[in-house]
Amino acid sequence: QVQLVESGGGLVQAGASLRLSCATSGRTLISYDMGWFRQAPGKDREFVAAVSRSGRRTYYADSVEGRFTISRDNAKNTVNLQMNSLKSEDTAVYYCAAHRFPGEMTVGQARFATGYTYWGQGTQVTVSS
Repeated sequence: QVQLVESGGGLVQAGASLRLSCATSGRTLISYDMGWFRQAPGKDREFVAAVSRSGRRTYYADSVEGRFTISRDNAKNTVNLQMNSLKSEDTAVYYCAAHRFPGEMTVGQARFATGYTYWGQGTQVTVSS
């Protein structure tokens, strides 16, 4: 069992930055492919970013490409999402997710929430315009 805990959310103004972190106790995240998803009120959960367990592959939604960066900190056993130039449409609850895909994670695997086994409880990000 992998328990994921997100942190770093908050209320910021448009144009600001936030850094989300996903941590776990017990199992090491280095064994898992990791993703970030978000869900705004009244909308489906959507893919934001993912990083393979090797760290060699990263994938981003078109809406965050160039503004968000996903990274792994194996020493701290965390996966982080650096969010810059935030927009009001980034407002959502952000979730981290983990799964061990066979081989190197592909973009097709990364983007679908149903492929992930473990989920955190989410952290709220609110961007005021």
